[in-house]
Amino acid sequence: MTAIGFDDPGGAEVLRPERLAVPEPGENQVLIRVAYAGINRPDVIQRQGFYPPPPGASPIPGLEVAGTVVAVGKGAPPEMLNRRVCALVSGGGYAEYCLAHSAHCLNLPADMAFDIAAAIPETLFTVWHNVFERGWASDGDTLLVHGGTSGIGTMAIQLAKAFDIAVIATAGSEDKCEAIRGLGADLAINYRTQDFVEEVKAFTGGKGVNVVLDMVSGEYVARNIECLADDGRHVTIAVLGGLKAEINMATVMRKRLSLTGSTLRPRSDEFKALLADEIYNYAWPLFEDGTILPVMDRTFPFAEAGAAHARMEEGAHIGKIVLEVAGD
Repeated sequence: MTAIGFDDPGGAEVLRPERLAVPEPGENQVLIRVAYAGINRPDVIQRQGFYPPPPGASPIPGLEVAGTVVAVGKGAPPEMLNRRVCALVSGGGYAEYCLAHSAHCLNLPADMAFDIAAAIPETLFTVWHNVFERGWASDGDTLLVHGGTSGIGTMAIQLAKAFDIAVIATAGSEDKCEAIRGLGADLAINYRTQDFVEEVKAFTGGKGVNVVLDMVSGEYVARNIECLADDGRHVTIAVLGGLKAEINMATVMRKRLSLTGSTLRPRSDEFKALLADEIYNYAWPLFEDGTILPVMDRTFPFAEAGAAHARMEEGAHIGKIVLEVAGD
């Protein structure tokens, strides 16, 4: 099969095609003939040399795929053979064939195209776990999302609105703010021209938000804490603005705040299977009936994975970027 890899970490130009043996499914695994693969920020960080795959995972980049199951391993449900699925994987997505744990796959409705499906798993699993499980968001809450036009941001906005949660989101241009409003955000803040702390306070009448989904970290953490209401929850899922933050712990105590965070890729197969089961029961029906669909930015040919990474690093994208590996 053809896969996309790199010899040494570096810029987007280091990505190149390579010929590898088609992997064989092990226990509880299925082999997917990949139609499309999603591009995600962790792929870029891995290519740069800062996010190695966990032990046992494929070194090939790619954390989500959509395609057809062409083989099943021992312990995997035999009825999955020939099913159209999308899957969360720990690596290996940038390839014509990819292994996935059978319990990390979601069955596709007949009318869902593979490119749409490939743009779902990584952001859906991440948002569901961090906003609803770690952040305990529930109807009537208000959520602040940074990076509102990213894949994570657009998914978080749609999921939150589907569960009657008010959403405030930030972005870096008026065009992006307009896109955020189009997704249903109650308030869009241009962080280049507005102080998001003051805007949040004004919008909430000084009360603050219940949950912050933070992808920036660094100096944003202290400002996010200012935005939180009493008993608020701060959830960090990326550190694009810096690894360290200085905060006032007296404020944390006074407001009774909870600060948490997570990374999904290294979690156990058992954890991801439980997460997939919860998603299948509570969130997946919203995708099956078309209530929620990923916002699509651009599709790149398989051989142009480097250009897809460059597009993500430019920061101009709105929604998801995918690779067309084999098409529908």
